[in-house]
Amino acid sequence: MRHTLPLAPQFYVTAPQPCPYLDGRMERKLFTALQGENAEKLNDSLSQQGFRRSQNVLYRPSCADCSACLSARIDVSAFQPSKSQKRTIKRNENLERRATSPWATEDQYALFRDYLDSRHADGGMADMDVFEFAAMIEETPIRSRVIEYLDKTSGDLIGVSLTDVLSDGLSMVYSFYAPDMQRHSLGTYMILDHVQIAIEANLPYVYLGYWVPGSQKMGYKSKFSGLEVYLGGRWQKMRDPENFSPDTHPLSTDPIAEQVANISLPDTRPTHKP
Repeated sequence: MRHTLPLAPQFYVTAPQPCPYLDGRMERKLFTALQGENAEKLNDSLSQQGFRRSQNVLYRPSCADCSACLSARIDVSAFQPSKSQKRTIKRNENLERRATSPWATEDQYALFRDYLDSRHADGGMADMDVFEFAAMIEETPIRSRVIEYLDKTSGDLIGVSLTDVLSDGLSMVYSFYAPDMQRHSLGTYMILDHVQIAIEANLPYVYLGYWVPGSQKMGYKSKFSGLEVYLGGRWQKMRDPENFSPDTHPLSTDPIAEQVANISLPDTRPTHKP
């Protein structure tokens, strides 16, 4: 009988392109494919090392002279809502949460287009058509959910989050919401509700993606208590956000080969029962 070793994930680097968070910077990503029977183990392991999922790809920033982007998550056990966040919860009492399988709908796409046209008209997703949107929602090899928020009175779809269920938490892959309801702070509310979902499911973390010091787009993430950032190869409690700098430095990023060598991969060998 011939035995073959499982193939280890292969890592690649994207070509530099303009950074969407900090003006005048160029971004570069380290990425690998997410596929096969061990996709969930790989997603769990790399998410715990600062990677994020986009469809069938896991990626992490690997910019040549900038290390401003920090993966962020909320430690649910250390979270306490602020007075402002409590008011946000109160303002959204008329919303109903509905969790569904990752399946795209026309209502979701219409809301997505309104959100992009209002908030990110010049962003990388601005030209995404309905088929690309469906791929973003549906092309997932792991356990994912679409969390919808609807107005209890009108039944209107108000917000949507594509959320992965990890072994140690919830990962908010992408969220969008009604842009004409600014007073309701829907982006903040959906994060607060995911903290509640994690509590109910006995999951310790809510992964929020990247926090970028110096970027107004990402500033809201530092307002959540219990926040941790992935820095220096480990998760650390967020102290004073002002202590983090977006300044560039030619030695701020390790060489690609060193980065890959320091990635811990899950054990995917089959277990043999006696």
